[in-house]
Amino acid sequence: MSYAIITVGGKQYRVQEGERLLVDRLKTDEGKTFSPRVLLVGGDGKTDLSPTLTVTARVVGHELGDKVRIGKYKRRTGYRLHNGHRSRLTRIEIEAIGAKKAAAAKKAEAAPKAAAPAPKEDAPAPAPAEAHARTAHPPKGYEDMSIAEIKEHVSTWRRPNVEAALEYEKENANRKGAIAALESALAEKESH
Repeated sequence: MSYAIITVGGKQYRVQEGERLLVDRLKTDEGKTFSPRVLLVGGDGKTDLSPTLTVTARVVGHELGDKVRIGKYKRRTGYRLHNGHRSRLTRIEIEAIGAKKAAAAKKAEAAPKAAAPAPKEDAPAPAPAEAHARTAHPPKGYEDMSIAEIKEHVSTWRRPNVEAALEYEKENANRKGAIAALESALAEKESH
């Protein structure tokens, strides 16, 4: 696909591979990669409104935006007020739109198939459930959720999603409030 529409910091951006853009300040460190939420994937005359592809973006650096000056004036009163600010921004680069991860997954699938011995004629075929093992992921948009939102929604998530969210939290964000909410939700699900 040639483009994707992603959401970062509550705003939507139309991006292509290799593109650099400025977004509101992110907590991700410089040089680290992250996967923003994908809303739409399109190109070649086709659009996918419920994409399963992931977009990989890398934080290039944190910057300050242009200075914005604000002046207020009321005539004949001597009232003059001048303010200004510079927005805190992050420059990101879109590294891949699903292609590199899909190619790596195909290579990983090809290696076990080549190493496996040929099945015997009288051996039963593997069950379809074994062929498509699903991996659990945190719920959609989890990376952008605040601790209050996590506490509010965690009771509706399935157990594998809660476990994946807890693992993500320990590896990446390490927010104490979110970890406590996820651990208590897991304990509650175990007791039922």
